This record gives sequence, C-alpha cells and structure tokens, in this order.
Amino acid sequence: MGEVMLRHPKTLPADASLGEARAALSNDHVHVVLLTEGTQLVGTLTRTDLPPMGTLGPALPWSKLAGRTVEPGTATSAVYDLLIDQEGRRLAVVAADGSLLGLMCLKQRKSGFCSNADVDSRARSRDQMPSQVGFEELSSR
Repeated sequence: MGEVMLRHPKTLPADASLGEARAALSNDHVHVVLLTEGTQLVGTLTRTDLPPMGTLGPALPWSKLAGRTVEPGTATSAVYDLLIDQEGRRLAVVAADGSLLGLMCLKQRKSGFCSNADVDSRARSRDQMPSQVGFEELSSR
C-alpha cells in the first residue's frame, strides 16, 4: 500500500466551516475533504455529504468516517475492491490510534492508484498554466 498511498494529502482543520469545505470541493480533483485535529482524522466530507447551499456553520457535523478509512496493512487489491464496491475513489489511511497516514486515490479510469508523482505533476502543470485572465487577454489580441 505504501507505494501508492498519497503521503501528504491536503487537510482542513476540524473546525473548518461548510464554506471552506465547499471551496475545497469546488476543485475537480478534490473528491474528499479530510478534517483533522492535530494528526487525528476526525471526519471526511464528500460533495454528497454537504447540506443545501446557504447552510452555514461547521463542516464536522456533516462529516463521516465509517466506510471511508482503511488500516495501513490493508492489501492494495482489497482497497481497490472496496472502492469499486462503494463506487468511490478515495479512502483515508488511518492508524489504529486514529492518526491520518495518507490517502488512497483511485484514478478516474480506475486503472490503478494515483501516486505522489501524479499529484506533484498536476500541481506543476497548474502552476505553469497562464491564469484564466491572462489566457483571455492573450486570445483577444
């Protein structure tokens, strides 16, 4: 599992607001928000967990852990099967003491798992792309 687990997934603090969770999930590459208190995973949120727009308050009461975590010793094939069965693409890897260790991320085509290199490459590509405003300015010339 270690070779395909994302070791530094993005997290939000346990006291994050619904607005912060919605903002994180507005990125097409973000499928789950991991809510943490220190190193402890205290909740996960997906788009379907969110209450109707306009609902304010903390995100944590809307979060879930059941069915969204695996232990670090779980076989990669078992994680894959679980994600396929759940029709999901993300599972948090959590130690017995509740510490968040990483994230298992199934590729969109379900051909395998995302890697740290995949995520880093996507981030570099995004950083090198001109901003939308810059692109519009260039294309209008």
